[in-house]
Amino acid sequence: MPNLRFRAPVAAAFASALVLSACAGSGARVPGTSYVARDVNTLYTAAKGRLDNGRYAEAAALFEEVERQHPYSDWARRSQLMAAFAHYSARDYTKSTDAARRFLAVHPGNRDAPYALYLVALNYYEQMEDVTRDQAITAQALQALGELVRRYPSTRYAADARLKIDLVNDHLAGKEMEVGRFHQRRGNWLAASLRFQRVVDDFETTSHVPEALMRLTESYLALGIREEARKSAAVLGANYPGTQWYKRAYELMQRYPVQPAPAAS
Repeated sequence: MPNLRFRAPVAAAFASALVLSACAGSGARVPGTSYVARDVNTLYTAAKGRLDNGRYAEAAALFEEVERQHPYSDWARRSQLMAAFAHYSARDYTKSTDAARRFLAVHPGNRDAPYALYLVALNYYEQMEDVTRDQAITAQALQALGELVRRYPSTRYAADARLKIDLVNDHLAGKEMEVGRFHQRRGNWLAASLRFQRVVDDFETTSHVPEALMRLTESYLALGIREEARKSAAVLGANYPGTQWYKRAYELMQRYPVQPAPAAS
């Protein structure tokens, strides 16, 4: 499973560029986050200072204050997206997703829309659970990453999303394998075979396919469907001949060979 707790270099680089382009000079004293009517430059500079110092929750609150106090300024649009990034940096993924989706709803054609959708995808991606847990968040990550690739295929965010889609698919396949092995241990061979077949059909580019084919061979033999077991072993041998999984499937088929069809009378 990939290390999901990371600060994405693309996200950090974008945020830094956005802050610097929006605000000149950061020497002003950082005010508190309680409501006080302030000019937009002072508020934005304060938010930038908190972000630079790693005080992400306070930075997010100040960026949101820019939007509240100066809703019709260009700074409000910038601050909306920067608040989403600050929440993401603070690992408050729900607030980050809400802020990014709000930006997309208000500014769907903005040049920063791909980044906003990228943040949504990252928020789900970093919450992916171990394969022993429920995978609802993983499915949401896959959906958001896929939407990013479809809507903005030529962006650098889409390029990173494609890599993450492979990792997410591998993760989902791992969950199917976990459930399939669970059913095998309890002798629920039909239920197990359905899980392994899904890995082969829906996650054919993942690292779990060789094991899935071997376990399909096991399950079909246990069910007495030897011809189907032979087919699974044959696909395994044709595509993954040097693996331990093919060796195990081959040994199984030697022990339980397919019986020839009776000759016609």
